[in-house]
Amino acid sequence: MSSAVRRLVGSALKNASSSSVKTNVMPRRFYSSGGSHPPRKVVVLGAAGGIGQPLALLMKLNPLVSKLALYDIAGTPGVAADVGHINSRAEVAGYMGEEQLGTALENADVVIIPAGVPRKPGMTRDDLFNINAGIVKSLCSAIAKYCPEAIVNMISNPVNSTVPIAAEIFKKAGTYNEKKLFGVTTLDVVRAKTFYAAKAGVPVEEVDVPVVGGHAGVTILPLFSQATPKPNSVLSEENIKALTKRTQDGGTEVVEAKAGKGSATLSMAYAGALFANSVLKGLNGEPNIVECSYVQSNVTELPFFASKVRLGEKGVEEVLGLGSLSEYEKQGLEGLKSELKSSIEKGIKFASEN
Repeated sequence: MSSAVRRLVGSALKNASSSSVKTNVMPRRFYSSGGSHPPRKVVVLGAAGGIGQPLALLMKLNPLVSKLALYDIAGTPGVAADVGHINSRAEVAGYMGEEQLGTALENADVVIIPAGVPRKPGMTRDDLFNINAGIVKSLCSAIAKYCPEAIVNMISNPVNSTVPIAAEIFKKAGTYNEKKLFGVTTLDVVRAKTFYAAKAGVPVEEVDVPVVGGHAGVTILPLFSQATPKPNSVLSEENIKALTKRTQDGGTEVVEAKAGKGSATLSMAYAGALFANSVLKGLNGEPNIVECSYVQSNVTELPFFASKVRLGEKGVEEVLGLGSLSEYEKQGLEGLKSELKSSIEKGIKFASEN
């Protein structure tokens, strides 16, 4: 990749990270061009999949990554060879099969998990849950054994359940640290920003929209009342409802556009890379890094909830509150709780019975 192309990529991502605070006066470049960074090993579990491959590419381009370990049950040597030819800092290694999982995880600072299967025709939601829950359980058991201090970024769906599953697996192993387990909800933020900018008539690279709750359907609650900059003309209640619905149904929109032959893989990889970049910045001591993420929380009565989180050298530095909500958002908050509670309980039950 030429330096000119890489500069273009860096410029495009300069303000794309989903920070929810304006106190960060430093430009938050995705790909910075200078300075030394501490060594950091990032592991992608599920690196040969539809999300894993573009995510591997984006992490290879991140100068905060010194070692990139790519793992999957098949296909990773080819992915590793491919991205390994890119002239950027990270040294790439591919690992394949259960016997190589431990080696892939050793000494990891950050583990990103996009592993799992998409929903296929004829597959029920319970079928999907049972398959992906089993995958997450197996991978988290290995993380507990080989890199218990690593930060874990969970992408595998259903995130509302897989994060509680991971927490229970780590508790059983005696390695659980609530500050180091994140459900990646950044794609909801990315979508909310994109859709809001188009409707509000404002530059998308300047937009910030917090998204709270969970990471599926009605549990996704974008707080458009807190969006900045303000729209060029006041958005009606109907506009806000439509934007909320579109954000909640973003995944379905992509599946339908791909005529059932794929899901949101590229945008999810982008969002996953954005969040991982912020986690790495926090680990490196950069101040005022705030992202929305699904974490263990006291913001509501639910044990896990997505809200703004300040990131630091130990993972979660502070789980932030919801701020002022509109009446519509207050109704949405109350409306999502029962479904989110059910998803959390389903994950905990699976972990306890398997």
